[in-house]
Amino acid sequence: MPAALVLLAAGSGTRVGAATNKVLLPLDGSEDPGSSALGLSLRTALEVPDVHRVVLVVRSGDEPAVAEVAQPLLGEREVAMVVGGETRHASEQAALEVLRADIEAGEIDVVAIHDTARPLASPELFSVVIGVARQHGGAIPAAPLSHLSTRDLQPVAGALVGVQTPQAFRAPDLLSAYTQAAADGFDGTDTGATLERYGTSVRIVAVPSSPLNLKVTFADDLRAVTALLG
Repeated sequence: MPAALVLLAAGSGTRVGAATNKVLLPLDGSEDPGSSALGLSLRTALEVPDVHRVVLVVRSGDEPAVAEVAQPLLGEREVAMVVGGETRHASEQAALEVLRADIEAGEIDVVAIHDTARPLASPELFSVVIGVARQHGGAIPAAPLSHLSTRDLQPVAGALVGVQTPQAFRAPDLLSAYTQAAADGFDGTDTGATLERYGTSVRIVAVPSSPLNLKVTFADDLRAVTALLG
């Protein structure tokens, strides 16, 4: 049974110091919107095998700019676009509502959710977390810390690691957890936090990843990703 991919692109450029959404900024110094974090993430997502649906979650007002990035990359493929919410959790909830009918019909078995501000995630990482989620229930990439940071930290098996995306979960469990969270007014910090609270029977497995799966949050991160790509 195929999976679904959710690409989160509803953030801003405030901490990067940009006036536009950081995931729309070209990373190679060109004017090509396809070289942005969003473009690279979408290109990668389209390379992942056995994917039934791709959902782009965007910020209100960014729809034309996102379409400009996406259309040249799609070919005959299609993606759904939905406006996200004020928080990451609300954006994930919006994507799951797009996928609800397919999940309830049993047409999707796993949903992987990825932050497009991590443009260096590979198709292989997507495939691994999807496969692990199919086997165990949930999968999150975790990487050793290469420097001291207070961002995205979580203890895994007694060690402090950086938790990344894509995070993947069995679709019925994910939808059920977010439905319960909506009823309770719960707003999780990330997908795993919501599953830990409501998916009590779901085993979440840490998948080895690399510190190079960087998240663009500040201007230094943007420069680091640009250097790695160059």
